[in-house]
Amino acid sequence: MSRVSPFLRHFSVLKLHCCSYAFFFGVRFVDVQPFKLLGILDVQNIPCARESILQGAAGSLVAGFGYFLATSRVRRSFDVGMIGFTLTTLVSWFHCRYNNAKLRIQQRLIQDGLQNKVVYEGTGLDPSQKPSRGSSGSS
Repeated sequence: MSRVSPFLRHFSVLKLHCCSYAFFFGVRFVDVQPFKLLGILDVQNIPCARESILQGAAGSLVAGFGYFLATSRVRRSFDVGMIGFTLTTLVSWFHCRYNNAKLRIQQRLIQDGLQNKVVYEGTGLDPSQKPSRGSSGSS
């Protein structure tokens, strides 16, 4: 019968709130809380959300700061930055979702092909076998 010291027992139930992952004695504690942007967009579970928001932020900085350097108009550069954020976010969102849809279609085609190969393997309908020529050919 093994005894666990009170010190180790105390740390086995320890839950750190300062970070998501804690590694202590080979035990992984995970405290995952969904991050919702504006209270509605769950950026951890929605595909492409995180990448498009980050690219939109970078696009807004580039557009706003570039316009400010060119014209020195603060209010208008903020407006240009917001337009840059919106456009960059939407373009990267639709591009990423389109690529994901294309990938899912390709995966479905490959999966159907593999299922057909398993079904028809070893039969006369197997497309990987070359059709055997009859012996009635001229020699």
